[in-house]
Amino acid sequence: MQRPSKPARIVGWILTIGPAGMLLMSAVMKIMQHPEVVKGFQGWPPGSAVKIGIVEAAVAVLYLIPQTAVLGAILAAGYFGGAIATMVHLGMAPYLPAALGVAAWLGLYLRDPRVRELAPLRKM
Repeated sequence: MQRPSKPARIVGWILTIGPAGMLLMSAVMKIMQHPEVVKGFQGWPPGSAVKIGIVEAAVAVLYLIPQTAVLGAILAAGYFGGAIATMVHLGMAPYLPAALGVAAWLGLYLRDPRVRELAPLRKM
């Protein structure tokens, strides 16, 4: 298994920080019950925001740890897919969660040789 080049790893980590940072920021806001979050969760069952925040934080941590990054990326893809579905349902543009999902996997692809081996790019 060939290790990615140093520039690929650096770009991979830069792309990794975006989705992980957004998940962590969103998690903190939900767990701390920021007024805008409380407003946005009106109509949801009580405590939903905190539970979702805990899930977001766990996904981000799993994604940032190299040994669990693949599991974290799978869970992040599921989370961002749910965010896309929710935004479409609300009539909002789903570009941010879609871009974060792509960045999460591209970042992991660039920094993790296991992912490159699983899904190699081939020249025609």
